[in-house]
Amino acid sequence: MRRLSMFKKRGINTENATISHLETSNPVIPGEDDGTSVPIDDPPDGGYAWVVCGAVSSLNGFTWGVAASYGVYLSHYLAFDYFQGATALDFAFIGGLQFGIALFISPLCTIGTRELGRLTVMATGSVLMAAGYIAASFASRIWQLYLTQGLLVGLGMGAIFIPSVQVLPQWFLKRRSLAGGIASAGSGFGGLAFSLGTTAMIEQISLPWSLRITGIVCLIGNLSATMLVKDRNHLVKPPQLGFAIHLLRRYDCFLLLCWAFINLIGYMVILYSLSNYAVDIVGLQQKQAGILTAILNLATGIGRPTTGLLSDRFGRIQTAAVVTLACGISVFAIWVPANSYGLLIVFALVSGAILGIFWTTIGPLCAEVAGLKEVPSFLSLQWLAAVLPTTFAEVIALYLRCPKMGRWGYLYPQILAGSAYIVGSMFLFELWRVRKKEDRVSQQAEMVETNR
Repeated sequence: MRRLSMFKKRGINTENATISHLETSNPVIPGEDDGTSVPIDDPPDGGYAWVVCGAVSSLNGFTWGVAASYGVYLSHYLAFDYFQGATALDFAFIGGLQFGIALFISPLCTIGTRELGRLTVMATGSVLMAAGYIAASFASRIWQLYLTQGLLVGLGMGAIFIPSVQVLPQWFLKRRSLAGGIASAGSGFGGLAFSLGTTAMIEQISLPWSLRITGIVCLIGNLSATMLVKDRNHLVKPPQLGFAIHLLRRYDCFLLLCWAFINLIGYMVILYSLSNYAVDIVGLQQKQAGILTAILNLATGIGRPTTGLLSDRFGRIQTAAVVTLACGISVFAIWVPANSYGLLIVFALVSGAILGIFWTTIGPLCAEVAGLKEVPSFLSLQWLAAVLPTTFAEVIALYLRCPKMGRWGYLYPQILAGSAYIVGSMFLFELWRVRKKEDRVSQQAEMVETNR
């Protein structure tokens, strides 16, 4: 009690000061059936936890991996007049709408998971996402594409992703970031498969059939993986709040939210603009642009588990800060001067491994900053913070293009992407400083308590 009072006097959040404090205090809760005490901060770190990790990885592949392949559709939509009267901004907004809607419905999905159950919400999402792609194959007007490949697919993705990402931190502790990296790598390998597959299907059997096949494959894949995901809510007992206002009052939580908002601007610009940059500026063929997107996703699949491993080894906040900064530097050092297929491949390999640092680390970071019980509630806030950048970043990037500048027509979008990552990293470096200060204060308090 003395230690708690000392912490409060020093302005430290005694509930979730640091992950080390949470993990060493070993809080317990009553067991479900036999009344025994079960430590909530002692996850299995193995066994069925790896099955859950694999299932979440598959879900990421069949949601965000598929969404990443929209760059292939975007390049074709811009190159050919599929929808009369549609503009480049229309197609860019549809791609952003997938991300934005998926994240915007996070409070609804969080509450729905609490009230209806995770399986119900995720199965509904699987059906909606598949229906969106299949319906998009019959679209003949741009507003129909907005409702199908934009709105409906986004709703489905959110209903699948939001409940699933809350589960993984409950199963891991020492290997939490590694597991998060493996799970998020699924979007990279899924993006690789769907980028190559989409390009081939469009060329061989038409764009409408590409959309239909994608919908059917996603339905089967998402439903199968959903059945394997199991949570530990009966032990952790998370409140699962749709909008946790109390977390907004905490400086450390606010810093993490700012990082999410800003760095995702850079992420969306690179993800969706690289393919079109290759065609418009460098003069590559659509097939080569599709391969470039595939390489970007391949690097994502390899880089994310590596980032997770480094996070567990060197610290989650500091690793995320350094990698975010490296993303911004890579834009200015490689993408801006890239004027050949070879240089673009180098950039795709380098940036692909690190540009999705948000998706790799956000679950473990939320657990570390806010505490394990608050993960679903804090993630709901993170997804809301991500709505605007994921929805409008590519729209802004296309608006900033300046074709009159010729070779440098994409310079302003590139500056936007690189600056977003660099500025975003500053919030994580500040969070790192705050947590180090809290650690020092807590250590001093422990020394005083020991001396007494």
